Amino acid sequence: MKIQKIKITADFWRRYRELVVKEVLPYQWKVMNDEAGINIADDPQNNGQDQNSHAIANLKIAAGKMKGHHYGFPFQDTDVYKWLEAAAYTLKYHPDDDLRKITDRLVDLIAAAQEDDGYLSTYFQIDAPDRKFKRLQQSHELYTMGHYIEAGVAYYQVTGSQKALAIAKKMADCIDRHFGQDEGKIRGVDGHPEIELALARLYEVTTDHRYLELAHFFLTERGLDPDFLDRQVQADGPDRDIIPNMQGLPKEYYLTNAPLKDQQAPHGHAVRVVYLCTGMAYVARYTHDKELLAACDRFWNDIVKRQMYITGNIGQTTTGEAFTYDYDLPNDTNYGETCASVGLAFFANQMLKLRPLGEYADVLEKELFNGALAGMSLDGKHFFYVNPLEADPADSKWNPGKAHILTRRAEWFGCACCPSNLARLIASVDRYIYTVSDETVLSHQFIANDTQFSNGARIQQENNYPWSGDIHYRVSPGKTPFRLGIRLPHWSAKTALTVNGQKKELAVDNGFIYFEVADKELAIDLQLDMSVKYMVANNRVKADIGKVAVQRGPLVYAAEETDNDFPLWTARVLTEEEPRVSFEPQLLGGVAMVRIPVESDQLASVDAPLYQALPEKVHRQQAMLKLIPYYAWANRRDGAMQVWLHRR
Repeated sequence: MKIQKIKITADFWRRYRELVVKEVLPYQWKVMNDEAGINIADDPQNNGQDQNSHAIANLKIAAGKMKGHHYGFPFQDTDVYKWLEAAAYTLKYHPDDDLRKITDRLVDLIAAAQEDDGYLSTYFQIDAPDRKFKRLQQSHELYTMGHYIEAGVAYYQVTGSQKALAIAKKMADCIDRHFGQDEGKIRGVDGHPEIELALARLYEVTTDHRYLELAHFFLTERGLDPDFLDRQVQADGPDRDIIPNMQGLPKEYYLTNAPLKDQQAPHGHAVRVVYLCTGMAYVARYTHDKELLAACDRFWNDIVKRQMYITGNIGQTTTGEAFTYDYDLPNDTNYGETCASVGLAFFANQMLKLRPLGEYADVLEKELFNGALAGMSLDGKHFFYVNPLEADPADSKWNPGKAHILTRRAEWFGCACCPSNLARLIASVDRYIYTVSDETVLSHQFIANDTQFSNGARIQQENNYPWSGDIHYRVSPGKTPFRLGIRLPHWSAKTALTVNGQKKELAVDNGFIYFEVADKELAIDLQLDMSVKYMVANNRVKADIGKVAVQRGPLVYAAEETDNDFPLWTARVLTEEEPRVSFEPQLLGGVAMVRIPVESDQLASVDAPLYQALPEKVHRQQAMLKLIPYYAWANRRDGAMQVWLHRR
């Protein structure tokens, strides 16, 4: 049983997906062609200030259509590939002849840039042909080609383009000739995982086991020789860095310190971790490798239960864009890279394909509606690389330790991995609503849709999510019986169920309720608990002691300075009093605003002592603190923001 056709009918996601079509893709295409006149002065990675991407020009130079040198990072090509993947997904739900001409020409350009043996990484082709595969710690060659393979597979699946698929296969064949355990091949891995999950996707569409075996090799080889990357650096020349300042990073940063079967918890660069985990889950599903599966479980549990922010963001430090240690979750210096949230959504989706556990879908939902979505403005032309849970323009301007925290989204970045990554997630969100295996369909995301399955069954889901918790299903049987599982989100404390007009008790199995669909239509109604909840963190998280966060349904909320006339840090939430909720159709594209009762300390005079004895009486005023969904912050005037608030 497979999904045959799916149409998203949810107003919330249709708006975002149309935004990708009408604004995001055209804007990013102009940027990559150096035609947008952008300003990337606000750059949290401190990669320098420039107005150019040069990503398309790099491909033209490699193809012999232009002259010049490579510009940007060695992985600059991936901006183009992720854009192509996003464009492919949009062509499925919004056919566009003009866009199709652009993407077909782009595939032609990529084919022209690819070398006869399948190799394609423009930095090395243009400026360093003698260094191919010789500095994998920094080169991102396999990472770059992995992103094309993903794009090529997607473009083939949507458009049927044999050329796009042929480029991907030729690329994978090149890698297969160079890497492996056979004599004369390189027994090593790329410093940045990605190729593993890409090869698994290529295996799915080609059924060529060589690609699955190669993906498995890269996973099981990782960490077997912890000094491999360092030896390559010494042989290539220690003073010939491709990316500065990467030699001093520990092996944990690259996840090469030990074999994956022996690594107990994720360390290092957050995006590397979740891309690797996605690849592990993908390959474990097809190879039944128990050691890879056990590693997935260890990494999942540590990330989600000890190192993930309430918004779903991961990566606590700007140093290396990395994980730190369990329960270290600072709100005002954290990194929370948008790509890491996108990657965690990938990981969660693959874990759902391994096991029907509601917790995987809960995290996927958290990313879709919070951590990842916050990375793009409502106009589709400004982006966050870093996603803090507390921000203040004064901190960002005057405190060097918080300079990476932007309080307004930037037009582009020197390292522009996030904008196109988020675009491809939003454009492909229909791939994250159901998980189908054998004769079981898991409906785990409440994104209204109309879906037809290969056995003739049809599921129609109607709702006004995430603003309302009333979820209606109309399920039509097919030629063969199947089992339908519907997720009950962990945040819904009280859920009511009606089937064909009759109230039913909920029998919950690992976060799902199940229905047998044979020969009768089912009308299933869920009422999810959309009350406002004050959330507290585990008391091992010292940054959040004495604080609460506000959540309604799947949405985490944030207070912004623009909505409140007193400093956010002076507010103390009166949790015993009732919050208020109102839908504001003209605000931020239409959002449910939450108002919560607080006490706010009156600010001291600027002439008051810096320190003094505890006063007998503190002047406080009562007020209603206004909050908006976290994903929508920083879309108005520049100002402070907080997710975690002091509790009285």
